[in-house]
Amino acid sequence: MGTAVEDRQKAARLPEGDVIGVLLNQHAQIKDLFAEVEQASGDQKHDAFEELRGLLVTHETAEEMILRPVTDDVAAEGVAEARNAEEQEANEVLKRLESIDTDTADFDRELAELKSAVEEHAEKEETEEFPAVLQHCDADQRAKLGRRVLAAERVAPTRPHPSTAGSPAKQWTVGPFASLIDRARDAIDKATD
Repeated sequence: MGTAVEDRQKAARLPEGDVIGVLLNQHAQIKDLFAEVEQASGDQKHDAFEELRGLLVTHETAEEMILRPVTDDVAAEGVAEARNAEEQEANEVLKRLESIDTDTADFDRELAELKSAVEEHAEKEETEEFPAVLQHCDADQRAKLGRRVLAAERVAPTRPHPSTAGSPAKQWTVGPFASLIDRARDAIDKATD
């Protein structure tokens, strides 16, 4: 499993805006946020987790809606389905974490489970899925996919709540987890129309 620095280095070797570079940079951000949550306490830990949760939902939803249809065409049979199944399992852990106080041992145990699942999932993406996309999609195709992922990321907080003014992470995470996924899907639909 690569580090956040290694993910950023791999991304930097690709053309700017390449979908694989965009996703590798998001993997690096996710790793950084896991470390931040693990090291923080109190309100800082809660806020870092909310930011992590928002990024995970945006990232995984974008992969599912934008990258996986391409993966299904270019990668070995079953790769796209396996990645989607892994994401669903991670979403189940996120749902459990949503109801646990961040300053408890239960939260830390569930967070460790989530981190392990996310790291394993990212490793499989980086070794099975991303190479197939790089091999079978030209730079223009990957740039178009990258623009779609970036557009989805930019418009993701589509319905800010008054209590979240000034914090995109909080805008993303207001409400139940299912609502969060719905908002991510809405954002991606808007970005790709």
